Amino acid sequence: MTARVLVAGDANLDLVLRGDVVPRFGQAEQLLEGADLVLGSSAGICAAGLARLGVATSLVARVGDDVFGARTRELLEQAGVDTASVSVMSDEPTGVSVILSATDDRAILTLTGALARVTAHDVLAAADDATHLHVASFFLVPALAAELPRVLAELRSRGATTSLDTNWDPAEAWAGVAECLPHLDLLLPNAQEAIALARALGDEPADAVEAARSLAARGPVVVVKDGAAGGFAATPHGEVVRAPGLVLDVVDTTGAGDSFDAGFLAAWLDGRPLAEAVRWAAVAGSLSTRGAGGTGGQATRAEVEAELSA
Repeated sequence: MTARVLVAGDANLDLVLRGDVVPRFGQAEQLLEGADLVLGSSAGICAAGLARLGVATSLVARVGDDVFGARTRELLEQAGVDTASVSVMSDEPTGVSVILSATDDRAILTLTGALARVTAHDVLAAADDATHLHVASFFLVPALAAELPRVLAELRSRGATTSLDTNWDPAEAWAGVAECLPHLDLLLPNAQEAIALARALGDEPADAVEAARSLAARGPVVVVKDGAAGGFAATPHGEVVRAPGLVLDVVDTTGAGDSFDAGFLAAWLDGRPLAEAVRWAAVAGSLSTRGAGGTGGQATRAEVEAELSA
C-alpha cells in the first residue's frame, strides 16, 4: 500500500536571526549576520520534508486570515504538501516564531495564535485516506492534545499507524503524554525530551538511552534525535540501534529534528529495517542544516540515498 501521511499540529512562519543573537537590553543595537522569514513549525517542516522525500503528505492545522497565514500556505504548497485541511481563522493571527540561531544552540520565541486551535475533529475529518498520522508540537495544540489518545485509538482502529513528536513543553510539566503512549507506534523526542518525559512518568533515567528504553516499555518504538551524534531507536523489547550524523558545515540547525522525523518516517513507511530507518533519519536531519530555516536545506530522496551509498 502506498503511504499517505497526515501531519497534524502547528503551522507558522519562522523569523530566523543569525549572528550576534543574544539580546543585550538597555537599547543596545546589535548587527546580525542574516535574517530569513521561512516556513516554520514542527508539523509544517516535517510535512515539507516528507513531501520532498516523495511521500504523499497533507497537513491539518490552522492559520490566521493574514499575510503570514497566506505565506505559510504558499510555502507548504511549494514544498508539495496538500493544504486542503489547513483552516483559515478570522479571529486569531497566524502563529510566528522568532529563532535566535547560534552555531551550537538556539532560542525560540513563539506566538501560538491560530495554530493552538486545531482540534480532534479537524484531524479525524482530514484522515479518511491516511495510512499514517504524525502529530507534532503536542504542547502547543492543547485542544488536540486533550483528545489525542482518542484520536490515535480511532486511527489505529482504521488500520493507520501513528507517531508523535511532542517537542519541548514550555510549562515543563509533560502532562498528557503517558495516556498517548499505548496508542503510538512511534515516539520521536530529542534526547533532552526523552529524559524529561521518562522523569514525568516517575522514572530516573541515567541517560537518554535509558529514558528511551523506559518509554518504549510502555508501547511505542522510541526514536531519539541526538544532535551531532545522529540518533538511535529503542524497541519495546529493549533493543537499541544507532546511526551517526554527517560531518558537514552547519548553516542553521533550526528544524533539523523535524527533518530527522521525516527521514525516519519515509524509510519506516517503506518497510525498511529499523536500523536503516534510523540511518535515513540521521542523514536527513544532518543535510537539513545546510540552509537557513527548517526547509532551506531539506534533502531529496536521491540525496539521502547518495549519502547512504557513499
